Amino acid sequence: MTETPKLRLAYVQPSQAQKHVTVNEGFNRIDAVTQLTLSSQEVETPPVSPEDGEAYAVPDTASSPWSEQSGRVAIWQNQGWVYLTPQVGWRAWIIDEGKLKVWTGEDWGQPPAARTTSGATSLFDVIEVTHSVGTGGASSTVPVIPANSVGIGVTGRVRNDITGSLSSWQLGVPGSPTRYGTGLGASAGSFAMGLTGSPQTYYAETALELTAEGGSLSGGDVTLAVHYMKITPPE
Repeated sequence: MTETPKLRLAYVQPSQAQKHVTVNEGFNRIDAVTQLTLSSQEVETPPVSPEDGEAYAVPDTASSPWSEQSGRVAIWQNQGWVYLTPQVGWRAWIIDEGKLKVWTGEDWGQPPAARTTSGATSLFDVIEVTHSVGTGGASSTVPVIPANSVGIGVTGRVRNDITGSLSSWQLGVPGSPTRYGTGLGASAGSFAMGLTGSPQTYYAETALELTAEGGSLSGGDVTLAVHYMKITPPE
């Protein structure tokens, strides 16, 4: 055997000249995969001027020189790309998504909160949308709550003042406008933190709804985050 089975680190051979080259290449590789961070798993074209140690998960649609490296990790080292095959269970922080992912053997997926031997999982996640508030008594976001999920709660932060004649606002969903909060502040920096009172299942994609209290809406920007749970069946 000339290299290690997992990270493919070259062994120093007896009577090998310039042993430091082999050892230093091994150090670079260990440095790249320890506390692994990936800049992205969706970038198709390699960056023109990557920094040393910068790493990417290579997608199926990648272009040259990544085109033959789908599913591998590309690491920029010593002015060239080095490729590693991830092992099942490797974890990586995906920088452009701000999420921790795990290699399942097929892709970088969300780490489950719990998993059976046959692959059934419980998944907890959060999805975010920044909404430009419309005019009138209420303003709805795009559908943001995923279908077939259990809503845990919704949080939010006012980015730009919610304007209009309102004194405060409510946060909910169509048909239940106060589910996630009432009497919320309209000035920039104000926040919402509403927990679902009892398990609430959403069988279809659902929008969030902002409703004016004591007046009407005319503008503003709010970032809203849906915290939810999903389940998946055995594989």
